[in-house]
Amino acid sequence: MAEIQELTNYLRGFVAAREWEGYHTPENLAKSISIEAGELLECFQWDCVATDSDKAKAEMADVLIYLIMMADVMGIDLVKAAWAKIASNSARYPVEKAKGNCKKAE
Repeated sequence: MAEIQELTNYLRGFVAAREWEGYHTPENLAKSISIEAGELLECFQWDCVATDSDKAKAEMADVLIYLIMMADVMGIDLVKAAWAKIASNSARYPVEKAKGNCKKAE
């Protein structure tokens, strides 16, 4: 958790030094996440295994960076949100019903 806060603090300074705060709206950051996720998907476009793991790693980092910045702008604690989502998924997909089954819960 301290590592996410450390990244958040660094990114705040990085953005402030460049006076980019006005561009980092939730909408713009969400678009950036989607764009970078698309670039990550490109790494797997023709193969089931990434042909360039360094490129995939860089694109994953881009997604994470934009996600951290979006959470910061929106005042969301990503770790708490992730644990809440895991708890929700655990209730929605109990092992006895979901094991070996990829169907979406209704």
